[in-house]
Amino acid sequence: MTRLLVLALAPIACASLCSAAQAHEMVYGGKLLLTRGVTQVEGAGGGGLAAWSLVTGNETEDGVGASAFATDVRLPDYELRDYGAAIGLFDQFEFSYAHQDFDTGGTGALLGLGAGFTFSQDIFGAKVRVLGDAVYDQNSWLPQIAVGLQYKHNNQNAIIHAIGGRGDDGVDYYVAATKILLDQSLVLSGAARVTKANQFGILGFGGDRNNDYKAEFEGSAAYMVSDRLVLGAEYRTKPDNLGFAREDDASDVFAAFAVTHNLSITAAYADLGDIATLKDQHGFYLSLQAGF
Repeated sequence: MTRLLVLALAPIACASLCSAAQAHEMVYGGKLLLTRGVTQVEGAGGGGLAAWSLVTGNETEDGVGASAFATDVRLPDYELRDYGAAIGLFDQFEFSYAHQDFDTGGTGALLGLGAGFTFSQDIFGAKVRVLGDAVYDQNSWLPQIAVGLQYKHNNQNAIIHAIGGRGDDGVDYYVAATKILLDQSLVLSGAARVTKANQFGILGFGGDRNNDYKAEFEGSAAYMVSDRLVLGAEYRTKPDNLGFAREDDASDVFAAFAVTHNLSITAAYADLGDIATLKDQHGFYLSLQAGF
């Protein structure tokens, strides 16, 4: 399915690139600082937890941009390492890839998996802006709206089935609306995500309690202290599909700082609740992103 998705998306990206290149002179860069967002844990342009409708990269509607990121989340009993890259086409299309390693460390032995046991996941994403402009439509109440999907594949099929999961791959679908209020120095974003993912897909998809798609919410609110510094908070609901362990909603408070026009750092304190029977999984989140 991964190959089918990539093959399906590639012609769209190529056709968009070729048609726009014929119609416009290519322009690189041009976005205001931090108006591309940062990169969320699944690779899409947005906050740390939530997908936004903003398109990654520094490009405007006449150009092509790209971003790359690396993220580390340290929790009391686990560690999430995350990296990837994305391309933005004409501030309308986004195609992304992220790889996640969820390291159980010494906790793996307590769970019967072995010390240092790691769940790995690959995520391929696509997003298209369908309406509005979060930055330049300041005289309109209409937010920028985008629709997207993320195909996720986990490498631990046997373990996922052993804990009650129904599959090692799945697709999330979402619609996101984002508004940047420059006069008030505010960024507001909300998204509805339809998903079966357990712990973002790290523990597979569907479960013995529920195997139906559920609509979940993810939202962000941020204040632009300056053109280089943004402070904010996020909240994301998640399905509770597995009988062996309750899954809680996730939240964070964050600071994003643009070191240069091409380099930004995001630091956060994230609360992921209970994970795989272990309670109070909260800790620090650090992400480095380069954008072009």
